[in-house]
Amino acid sequence: MASDSNANVPPSTDEFVKGLWRENPVFVQVLGMCPTLAVSNTARNALAMGLATMVVLVMSNAVISAIRNLIPKQVRIASFILVIASFVTVVEYLIQAISLELHKALGAFISLIVVNCIILGRAEAFASKNRLLPSVLDGLGMGLGFTFALFCLGAVREVVGSGTLFGVAAFPGAYQEWVIMILPAGGFFTLAGWLLLFNHLEARRAERATTGATP
Repeated sequence: MASDSNANVPPSTDEFVKGLWRENPVFVQVLGMCPTLAVSNTARNALAMGLATMVVLVMSNAVISAIRNLIPKQVRIASFILVIASFVTVVEYLIQAISLELHKALGAFISLIVVNCIILGRAEAFASKNRLLPSVLDGLGMGLGFTFALFCLGAVREVVGSGTLFGVAAFPGAYQEWVIMILPAGGFFTLAGWLLLFNHLEARRAERATTGATP
């Protein structure tokens, strides 16, 4: 159900918007941390993983919503995983066909999309209980929110750690790379910084809303 502050937003639009900010999978729900930290060492890898996850999320939400009344409750989780795994296989082959280098960089984390808690969570909590259009919009919003979060991490880590963005030099002249930023520890540092900023902005927004509501 939409919150009071979103009472005037059409339900379908709200299902899309919530994943971008209010219920962002990474910055609010802190889900999918394994790929978030593992593949966000460059903007390219982060964007590719985010888009791959979004495609799987949208398609699996659509199929699960369409067949939700046909799935027995006793095997719903197994059925959800089967649907998700099918789309992950398709996406993995597409990435392999487009770029072997990218496929190698993402490695096993492409296959691990199957067990990404964001995808299975949206299937169980939303797609299995709602109609097709809201489920697709929910998957699209959550997928874009996840992609946005991964790109934020990947861009910062690549720029600071390598002095490049998408392989293009970001600074003129000599630049001393912070190698730690492209190592696993850099993922934790960058995530902590983004979480701090995101929570600060959300706290200020809530404060302004409270102040505005005060007579």
